[in-house]
Amino acid sequence: MSKKTLSLDLRERVVSAVAAGMSRRQAAERFGVSAASAVRWCAREKETGSPSARPRGGDRWSARIDAHFRLIASLVEESCDITLKELAAQLAERGYRFSIGSLWRFCDRHDITWKKRPRMRANRTGRTS
Repeated sequence: MSKKTLSLDLRERVVSAVAAGMSRRQAAERFGVSAASAVRWCAREKETGSPSARPRGGDRWSARIDAHFRLIASLVEESCDITLKELAAQLAERGYRFSIGSLWRFCDRHDITWKKRPRMRANRTGRTS
């Protein structure tokens, strides 16, 4: 699997060559790409009208935990010093299983903190030497 998405221009040239009568393998060889890529690009052109690449990367799982925002927020408000492990256990009792890492990222994303007091300002003493 390639680490970089090949350009839209190259994809369009391959698809155009196929549309002009070349086989997918011939077009792939001419433009220096794999035959499988040429086949996929032509299929994508047929399906969507463009051989452009689908989005890559990104978060696909946070929506699962974000759907339970109100429940998690209420559990945190009930017991302001609840640990992530205890939070995971309470959610598991209700049938929702999330890892501690998922809960930590959820809390970080939604600015849910357990600070007991506000941050103190920096010390203003000067240099001693």
